[in-house]
Amino acid sequence: MTRIRTAGALLAGTVLALATGCSSADQDASATIRAAATTISAPNPDRPAEAFKSLFQQALPNVEGKTFTSAIVDFPADAKALPHRHGDAFVYAHVLEGSVRSQVAGSPARTYHKGENWVEQPEAHHILTENASATEEAKLLVVFISDTGDELKSDDHHA
Repeated sequence: MTRIRTAGALLAGTVLALATGCSSADQDASATIRAAATTISAPNPDRPAEAFKSLFQQALPNVEGKTFTSAIVDFPADAKALPHRHGDAFVYAHVLEGSVRSQVAGSPARTYHKGENWVEQPEAHHILTENASATEEAKLLVVFISDTGDELKSDDHHA
């Protein structure tokens, strides 16, 4: 567990350094960096939706067919995401602000607070993701190691 936390902290630091340390000239020169913001639909129209903002995306030079993507996911107060999957991606999530309740099928629900993190294995079914607070915002840094070109999130629209 300590090894995972240490690796997670190193990965989070690297992602933040990459995301904030690149000059605008570096960003303009690199065709592999893409930024986009997308709002994801909430499971209940009475609850707010999370917002996904891609920070950095690059094909891994030493792992053919794999791409590294980092993103910020904002959860307004009381926001809840639809159950979803991340395909064949390995996912790392780090809580930057607030608290997030998360559950992957086959594991108990857990609330993660600022500074805590978790991983999701490829093919995992993420059945619960929500802001643990009805009054405070929560924010995640999420890192995906995925097959190049794959969709990063697929919602269960029947949920």
